[in-house]
Amino acid sequence: MRLDLTEGNPFKQIFMFSLPIIIGNIFQQLYSMADTIIVGHTVSSDAMSGVGCTNSISFLVLGLVWGLTSGFAVRTSQFFGAKDENGMRKSIAASFELCIAMTIILTAIAVPLSGPLLRAMKTPEQYYDYAYYYLIVIFFGIGATILYNIAANTLRAVGDSRTPLFCLIFSAVLNVGLDFLCIVGFKMSYTGAGVATIASQFISGAVCVVYMFKAYPKLRPKKSDWSFNPVMLKGHIAVGLPMALQYSITAIGCVFQQTALNGLNAAMPGVVTGYTAATKIDNIAMQTFNGIGTACATYAGQNYGAKKFGRIKDGVFAAMVLVIIFWFVGMGFDLGLGRQLTKLFLNGSSGEAAIYMDAMIDYSMEFLFYQCILYVPLGIVFVYRNTLQGIGKSAITTIAGVTELAGRSVTAFILVKYIGYVGVCLSNPIAWMAADIFLLTTYYVTMHKYGGERTYTPASFIKGLFKK
Repeated sequence: MRLDLTEGNPFKQIFMFSLPIIIGNIFQQLYSMADTIIVGHTVSSDAMSGVGCTNSISFLVLGLVWGLTSGFAVRTSQFFGAKDENGMRKSIAASFELCIAMTIILTAIAVPLSGPLLRAMKTPEQYYDYAYYYLIVIFFGIGATILYNIAANTLRAVGDSRTPLFCLIFSAVLNVGLDFLCIVGFKMSYTGAGVATIASQFISGAVCVVYMFKAYPKLRPKKSDWSFNPVMLKGHIAVGLPMALQYSITAIGCVFQQTALNGLNAAMPGVVTGYTAATKIDNIAMQTFNGIGTACATYAGQNYGAKKFGRIKDGVFAAMVLVIIFWFVGMGFDLGLGRQLTKLFLNGSSGEAAIYMDAMIDYSMEFLFYQCILYVPLGIVFVYRNTLQGIGKSAITTIAGVTELAGRSVTAFILVKYIGYVGVCLSNPIAWMAADIFLLTTYYVTMHKYGGERTYTPASFIKGLFKK
């Protein structure tokens, strides 16, 4: 096993554990960005906007995948923290069994709903075909996404955050190569980007699985571990389903946000394209907080299994210090590089970008400004939500998703009427702050019941940084 998070300096452990996750997540965003840039320059800016219009619907479905696989891995991390190897193997077997069922169910639901959802969101006609056929490709390949996520999350659950990173780097490089091969070589146009993404994720996931079972024989389920175990399956679903619903509830808010944005495109030509480019840039900066949150879930899960509740509190303190540090990094990235990065997405010789290039860049920078100055509330969401999920309180965090949905929806549909595009820009920060109120209250009430003393203070934290 790579890392036991129940011992050692919490700040150093969370930072070192989250660093490969952050780098891996950034690579994942980079190859998503590469898809968009390549489509924008080899097909058209309208095609890029069409692919960008699918983000909220993809999140609605893939959020279920992320939530369920993360929840299954939380159960595995708890068995790991309790030093229960038998339970750990059974947990992994149950995770893979549930993932097979998830692939069948989600594919059967997502593919036929793609068109109706795009219509319901008032997707501009010039983007509709691009969005529809790209979604169909992505959803038919949902099994590949599930394979990678369950393998990567299982490895992280037992303290190995480096192997998923190596697999993601490999996948990112492969994806870019396959983008050019499929889009330009095989002349598959924008759908080639979807095919390249699915193929690279499948290969990356397969590599993760093979490595996991070869490098860690104790994780390899025995024949008896694959037998039907309703108690184990129920336990995984009890943790994973609320996490999945939380993601999907958040995604519904994003669908409302995209719908409100689509309604502005006629009066503000190019706003959808500018927003699409900005969200890709914003997603890169946000991965620092996402990585810290993922580390918190594993850290809390292992220490919960070991019944070290005071140590969980120390971990949350350390994670929030990291959030403040990465807030400044994120602002520097968005405001310093946002304008140049936006230009990478836009093909000024075709589509709306040929006419509205400057306006698109301004829309992008306006969105990035409002996001980055309020990244701390986002960091709070990731740290406290994932910590609660790590200690098995994922059902409670679903309510935080509802508060996010309410904040994002009210902002998107009410403020947009009065302040236009600024309302879209503010919808995310308002949603984060709405969730923070619930998460902070829930965390402190829950941890008070568990007991355990927090040993970290600002002074002891600084002193601990210099200890070996």
